[in-house]
Amino acid sequence: MPGRFDELRLEPATGGDLRVRVRVSPGARREAVVGLYGGALKVAVRAPPERGRANDAVIALLAHALGLPRRAMQVVAGATRRDKTVAISGLDSSEVRSRLARASGVGD
Repeated sequence: MPGRFDELRLEPATGGDLRVRVRVSPGARREAVVGLYGGALKVAVRAPPERGRANDAVIALLAHALGLPRRAMQVVAGATRRDKTVAISGLDSSEVRSRLARASGVGD
């Protein structure tokens, strides 16, 4: 069962960006914002974990879920691991939590 999104850890970064830890399940049957995993956001993507495909899919999924352009986010740590850190610009923490909760089907 997905966790409550008010427990999602969002850390402020330079320039007003937010950083969120993301746990990725590559090679999934469907792409989705799954919920929370130990304070991190858990997502599933269809792309395999090779040549940056899963990273690109994570950015595309988050951009769609947050209603932001892809250029508003970037993988800043963990590019070759399942556990990543993604920088998000253009939204405050409450709006990020709200939009991700909606995308996961949990609601606000």
